[in-house]
Amino acid sequence: MSQWKDEAKPAGPVKLNNGWTVEVDRGVCIGAAPCTAMAPNTFALDDSGKAAILATVDQDDQETILNAARACPVAAITIKDETGKVIFPE
Repeated sequence: MSQWKDEAKPAGPVKLNNGWTVEVDRGVCIGAAPCTAMAPNTFALDDSGKAAILATVDQDDQETILNAARACPVAAITIKDETGKVIFPE
């Protein structure tokens, strides 16, 4: 079974069942990992120490994912709604 939601693009963008699109900017990510602590079904660090999006992402609710994105010290996580509007960062 695949560890990442999209094996070809572990950092996304990936579309969630709730209509959101989540993406990690690997050029910005510093591997601080508060996202992995706050949303353990959504984010994990890959072999290069950067956040990536897990296949289990849809097990975390929207608030959990949003709070994990907010916890990132470098705002490396972008979340868009089903219309493509950026929810985070605001």
